[in-house]
Amino acid sequence: MRFAFSSNAYLHYSIETTIERIASFGYSGIEILADVPHAWPAGLLSERKQSILDALARFHLTISNINAFMMNAIADPRQPYWHPSWIDPDPHYRAIRREHTKRSLYLARELGAPHISTEPGGPLVPGQSPEEAFNIFYDELMPCLEIAEQLDVRLLIEPEPGLLIERFNEYLAFADRIDSPALGLNFDIGHAYCAGEDPQDWIARMAPHTAHYHFEDIASNRIHQHLIPGHGTIDFAATLSEVAKTGYSGWITVELYPYMDHPDDAARKAREYLINLIPS
Repeated sequence: MRFAFSSNAYLHYSIETTIERIASFGYSGIEILADVPHAWPAGLLSERKQSILDALARFHLTISNINAFMMNAIADPRQPYWHPSWIDPDPHYRAIRREHTKRSLYLARELGAPHISTEPGGPLVPGQSPEEAFNIFYDELMPCLEIAEQLDVRLLIEPEPGLLIERFNEYLAFADRIDSPALGLNFDIGHAYCAGEDPQDWIARMAPHTAHYHFEDIASNRIHQHLIPGHGTIDFAATLSEVAKTGYSGWITVELYPYMDHPDDAARKAREYLINLIPS
């Protein structure tokens, strides 16, 4: 198991400074946000890409994942992470999500990232049935998966409370429709806990699909608010033990975007807590 930290907690800093800071706390990896101000693919010049690669080499960090979930650059007033969604009724608006995902796949290939993560469909709108939404999601996602296969970069769906795919059975049902080796799961343990699915109970079953983990803690009320590991009620010792049993050798990325005002403190405390729980 290797620990990374997501750059989405460092939105007040450049990506180069973020890389330096995350490395200083002992992390060996970084999840890079494919969004402003770090690596918005639609406006990322070759010089900026090279600057990211140079900083990664200088501070000996590896990219754990490209986070293509958030789209703050669009600044949708409803919610800056979920919109434009894959299932927006307006085909022109949801096309922004599709094209952003394609650009993120190319960015991952250029930067040497193994995969990108994306939202699990988006929120249903009034009058939209789940069946209709799943069909739209499928139709929009397939062109991206074709590109992912060509680039040898995986496209990971991240279940999230309040969106089309919240629970693992929903992911499995959707994934069963898709015949592509590029599709995978970004297993967010906090999201699972919010949805009433204790993560340690699902790790073994989802292991064949899981290509990456997001770690954050959640309070006992299971409200979706990311907390520093150890500050909520998730059983991280049991979770890490179950991950170890699967033989997983990939990245565990700590995602603490609510701590933008104190990201250094959050990054340091999270790693110190998790390192002490790694099964021997």
